[in-house]
Amino acid sequence: MCDEDTQHDVEEFLGKPKGMGRRDFSRMTATVGLAMMLPPVANAQSVTESDVNVTTPDGVSDCYFVHPSSGSHAAVIIWPDILGLRPAFREMGRRLAQSGYSVLVVNPFYRDAKAPVIGEGASFGQPETRAIVLPMARNLNAETHYTDARAMVDFLDRQPAVDTSRRIGTTGYCMGGPMVMRTVAAVPDRLGAGGTFHGGGIANDQDNSPHLLIPQTQSAMLHCVAANDDASDPAAKETLRAAYAAADLSAEIEVYADTLHGWCPPDSQVYNEEQAERAWSRLLNLFANNLA
Repeated sequence: MCDEDTQHDVEEFLGKPKGMGRRDFSRMTATVGLAMMLPPVANAQSVTESDVNVTTPDGVSDCYFVHPSSGSHAAVIIWPDILGLRPAFREMGRRLAQSGYSVLVVNPFYRDAKAPVIGEGASFGQPETRAIVLPMARNLNAETHYTDARAMVDFLDRQPAVDTSRRIGTTGYCMGGPMVMRTVAAVPDRLGAGGTFHGGGIANDQDNSPHLLIPQTQSAMLHCVAANDDASDPAAKETLRAAYAAADLSAEIEVYADTLHGWCPPDSQVYNEEQAERAWSRLLNLFANNLA
């Protein structure tokens, strides 16, 4: 999960000069992040995209829905990181749709604001950005994860672009990791695969740790772990492995070398294209094998 420790790692990685002010540093790193572009999709399908409203028990979530322009396809729910639904995640959703999936990218902060909740070029390294997103993130909990997950599944199952004979996949980044774990538990008969990328807090010693839900799920899973997250909590991956083994569920769990928390979104300060592409290829493999 994004916090002061992960941000300290980011600033060390980027070599923040001692005399550089926060605004100058944030402006520099945001510009670098925005310059990043996702590689093109081989044999990309043409897609149709729209902004949609999904009704939940707590209101209406403004989401982004994108899918191949013809036919019906397996659906995927994307839970963004702590910076929320924004252009980078729209692009990630579009890219997945070009590979043949009907993709719903959620605004998890809809209870507080419509997306995007931050401005273009904003980063978690900016105090003003943290002041916006941290209170919104704290308004979410296990119960909101469950109710939102069920609402998103219900929405997708009513869309002509979704093949309801095929199971649904889900992905989550940073705080989206626990959301993935609770999504596959909330509607286990519809979810077939889930992937977390630098997911925070998915295996801990709390009574409501997401990994305790594994016996209630049916999904094959992929967990792509940032190297610095693993260094701060090396036992988490072993806890996950043991839980999946006990439940007799397939799970690929790997620490990605030379990565920092947040390395997957293309607008991240620590975006690592080579490792992000490898993680993306594992996600496509997961979905191809389990969303039948």
